[in-house]
Amino acid sequence: MNEILDAILASDTAPEDFAALRIPESYRAVTVRKDEADMFAGLTTREKDPRKSLHVDEVPVPELGPGEALVAVMASSVNYNSVWTSIFEPLPTFGFLERYGKLSPLAKRHDLPYHIIGSDLAGVVLRTGPGVNAWKPGAEVVAHCLSVELESSDGHNDTMLDPEQRIWGFETNFGGLAEIALVKANQLMPKPAHLSWEEAAAPGLVNSTAYRQLVSRNGAGMKQGDNVLIWGASGGLGSYATQFALAGGANPICVVSSPRKAEICRRMGAEAIIDRTAEDYRFWKDDGTQDPREWKRFGKKIRELTGGEDVDIVFEHPGRETFGASVYVTRKGGTIVTCASTSGYTHEYDNRYLWMSLKRIIGSHFANYREAWEANRLIAKGRIHPTLSKTYRLEDTGQAAYDVHRNRHQGKVGVLCLAPEEGMGVRDQAMRDRHIDAINLFRDVPERTVEHGKDVR
Repeated sequence: MNEILDAILASDTAPEDFAALRIPESYRAVTVRKDEADMFAGLTTREKDPRKSLHVDEVPVPELGPGEALVAVMASSVNYNSVWTSIFEPLPTFGFLERYGKLSPLAKRHDLPYHIIGSDLAGVVLRTGPGVNAWKPGAEVVAHCLSVELESSDGHNDTMLDPEQRIWGFETNFGGLAEIALVKANQLMPKPAHLSWEEAAAPGLVNSTAYRQLVSRNGAGMKQGDNVLIWGASGGLGSYATQFALAGGANPICVVSSPRKAEICRRMGAEAIIDRTAEDYRFWKDDGTQDPREWKRFGKKIRELTGGEDVDIVFEHPGRETFGASVYVTRKGGTIVTCASTSGYTHEYDNRYLWMSLKRIIGSHFANYREAWEANRLIAKGRIHPTLSKTYRLEDTGQAAYDVHRNRHQGKVGVLCLAPEEGMGVRDQAMRDRHIDAINLFRDVPERTVEHGKDVR
């Protein structure tokens, strides 16, 4: 691995030099182990600790197949699917690997007693398999996480509808939280030249997900002037939704859980902000009963911020905790677009407010190839910016996942894989200088925010 890293860090390594590098027999990767899938039995979701289940193991380099690429991973990041994998919820991911392994002899490689996780990367192409023409060794890339076979006509209009659609590093093996990753070559996209490795790795999954969910015609189809309610607006997913709303001429109503997170939204340019903790919204009376009076109180607060208007779009991802309120506050004819369900997958709402007011619920999942490219293009052009707040070493991925699981993070958290330190990999310093404040926005928010003369966490 040292030879590979030296070649990447050198300024004059040619493509043929990368092609001549020896690929090691093994590499370090973050894994969960099949024989530990029951380790959290009997514990609540909150009690499950990713630091106990995530390991950094030495694993063999997988065989390279047609249409694939081996990438030296300089940096990756932690997503909620990394957390779900680490706590074996809603079920262990080894079932995904077993089903994929039955598809073909080549797919059988993925069915292993360990799962290398991670659905983001920024790095350098080392090798490409037969049939790959667009990418050569030495290319600096990021990867989106859509893995499809495209042998069915169902996926040719929207690749997310392919019957064999999977999320790389979650429903496949050989993910990005590692020193080397195996991807399909059509997952690769150019690395934004003005970003460091860890910054470039951070947007991938969440940026593309937010783009489809909010901007694409496959999602809400947001337009100028729309009022957009964004749950978790300073988080990994919501921070990109907030940027898309602002960049697209919409009005984001940002829901956050602390003064510090409210300050982040203000620094992004949002003006309408609801601190749900300060307002003490309790949408559930108990585990089985919602409180419509709280929906109404929430809707009144929204109208205070919008000049009396209800929201056109709700950007939903908490799920069970908030979904009833989301359906209620959406305007007549409006749209609730949903993914993830981080607070629970069983959604309950009063259908009268959906049916009689002609509202729509749209399910959205990651992004198709075109949407992922469009989202990455906006990053590369400096229209949308990474929301990286903190970076961990590969050895500390368990702690990173724990912090995301416990909602201790802002925006996205990165992981250095081969990159020896932060700040490396910038190729366009002039463009970086133009956008440096936005790039560092999530890093620069102080731990304490002064409000009404008092320091609050």
